Amino acid sequence: MIEISIDYAGQLHCNATHGPSGDTLETDAPVDNNGRGEAFSPTDLVATALGTCMATVMGIAAQRKKISLEGMKLTVRKHMSEDTPRRISKLEVEVEMPIGQEHPEKKILQSVVLGCPVHHSLHPEIEVPITWRWKTVAEELTLF
Repeated sequence: MIEISIDYAGQLHCNATHGPSGDTLETDAPVDNNGRGEAFSPTDLVATALGTCMATVMGIAAQRKKISLEGMKLTVRKHMSEDTPRRISKLEVEVEMPIGQEHPEKKILQSVVLGCPVHHSLHPEIEVPITWRWKTVAEELTLF
């Protein structure tokens, strides 16, 4: 069990503290929902959790296979529903890989992404399309 303490600071701001590490983060309501958008919104944290979870599980698999994924980038685009209740309707994920698409462990890396705990925790109605961008031969040549 991990404990996260949340203090409501007023004006739609919260401060959260991660029990084990003491790290903190702030949230604010988004501009389109009565806030000022001065920090991550709670639903932004869901999108962040998905992207960082996907990167982490790929990192774990890559370590086991002795593959360097340094330079990997993930972008998550959060879409909110236009109807009620207000909710996340889609989390588009773009994965920019520092290895080529012909890499022998490509399928393993792609499959672990779908098994990340956050992905499994999302409501099944939330769409999660994933776009993969693999390093090309031309990019590999310009790096050296």
